[in-house]
Amino acid sequence: MSIQIQNVWKQYGTFQALQQINLEIPKGELVALLGPSGSGKTTLLRIIAGLEQADQGAILFDGEDLTDIHVKNRQVGFVFQHYALFKHMNVFENVAFGLKVRKKKLRPSAAEIEEKVLELLRLVKMDGFAARYPAQLSGGQRQRIALARALAVEPKILLLDEPFGALDAKVRKELRRWLRKLHDEFQITSVFVTHDQEEALDVADRIVVMNEGRIEQMGTPEEVYDNPASPFVYDFLGNVNLFHGRVRKGKLNLGSIELEAPEHVHISDADAVAYVRPHQLSITRTKQGIDAIPAKVIYTHAVGPVVYIELKRDDADEYLEAEVSKEQFEQLKIRTGEVVYAHLKEVKVFIPEDFVI
Repeated sequence: MSIQIQNVWKQYGTFQALQQINLEIPKGELVALLGPSGSGKTTLLRIIAGLEQADQGAILFDGEDLTDIHVKNRQVGFVFQHYALFKHMNVFENVAFGLKVRKKKLRPSAAEIEEKVLELLRLVKMDGFAARYPAQLSGGQRQRIALARALAVEPKILLLDEPFGALDAKVRKELRRWLRKLHDEFQITSVFVTHDQEEALDVADRIVVMNEGRIEQMGTPEEVYDNPASPFVYDFLGNVNLFHGRVRKGKLNLGSIELEAPEHVHISDADAVAYVRPHQLSITRTKQGIDAIPAKVIYTHAVGPVVYIELKRDDADEYLEAEVSKEQFEQLKIRTGEVVYAHLKEVKVFIPEDFVI
């Protein structure tokens, strides 16, 4: 089932939670709503579910306007961050709950409910835990049960609000890989909220980056990471080095060096900020070319096969971070306190929004 969100606005008192949200989610797609706290992602998810009402705009499923339709009639499964399992019910009863409370004419038989629940417990690898209670389960196990309960009613759309936010890093990684596999098997349209960039990049077919109630950018994980549409997206999706300078007719001046900025050839003179990710900085021990930036090594630390190098520019009061492989680091043989040279392999230049040509 596809989802169309048309010109949705939402305000709480004086706080504008959502502004002019337009989004189309094709059938079977797994979409991440990504952004910092207060960006509007959970509000949007709840409006899709019918748990909140938009002040303006429309929500359509497969072209049918469901804006004023109650949540119980939207055929939506919702998974909360903190599981929301019934403490007084065991695992089997929790998963069966949505089926048992259906109207009599729509309710499956007891045998059909048992078969369905046991099938779902096998699917989420919890078939040996039917008689246990939520308090007897780990966080990861409880989240699997919450997902099985949402799937039990055979929803057309699955909505997940920070589904792995309360779990530790290792369990979170295992569960998101499992969610991706589960989604591919079910081919159910899914939308999940997260503030974890790695989670969104790892799991989603498409990412919707939100900020201050607006959509900053939509695209595949590769599109939003490699071609950020704004400084916010660039800064939010991973670490980044900032270089403050000026753009003059397609040239970016950064203190002692000058770089090409062909996308700004029409600008005669303006402040600019260059964005460079740590892995887009190459490090050499000797100066190689006029665009080399001298910098002192402040600190190095290795995490698995990657070495992170913190640097302080010699020609400006700015700090940099570079990422190199452990093999490259061993070849460089650099030490803390030494001056090395940073080369910018890829640069994205932004002009402040208030600049007028």
